[in-house]
Amino acid sequence: MLTRSLYHEAGTDEAGRGCLAGPVTAAAIILPEDFYHEHLNDSKIVTEKRRELLRPVLETEAVAFGVSHISPKEIDSINILNAAILAMHESISQLAHRPTCIMVDGNRFKPYEEIAHQCIVKGDSKYASIAAASVLAKTHRDAYMAKLHEEFPMYNWIQNKGYPTKEHREAIKKYGITKYHRKSFRQLPEQFELEI
Repeated sequence: MLTRSLYHEAGTDEAGRGCLAGPVTAAAIILPEDFYHEHLNDSKIVTEKRRELLRPVLETEAVAFGVSHISPKEIDSINILNAAILAMHESISQLAHRPTCIMVDGNRFKPYEEIAHQCIVKGDSKYASIAAASVLAKTHRDAYMAKLHEEFPMYNWIQNKGYPTKEHREAIKKYGITKYHRKSFRQLPEQFELEI
């Protein structure tokens, strides 16, 4: 059972941190105090079909929400942890209402303005606001990767979303990397460096 949201509590989470290609995406959301949906849970547990059904419900019923993508170039410049936190900060900055507190999935965050925050390991399976943010981050990033797939279909990003699957790594071996790949990530496990 997820803990319900407090008044103007913002949940935030990211998606795509472990990918080889594409952005890291974060969402922040403030849910109504009485919000409940039987299928809301950690986005990794919820099926893709249910995530897609949840997204419009969350966006319609939210007090406020924001979504931010940080590019592979920026990830390479500031590292993935800083990029994930930046994505969360940017999504919080889009909220139409200032949150009273920020609930963060995971154990790393940097203070945002003067707003109190709390980091919760596996928070996306404990708090409704974080679970909702995880669903928004995942669905928005999946949609983003589907668009990139149209440009580079040989990597099958519509299926693997840029994660280091065997299929994705085989495509990197065959075709090399694209402008959407993260150059600071080890693209192939047997290589310490990839010539770029």
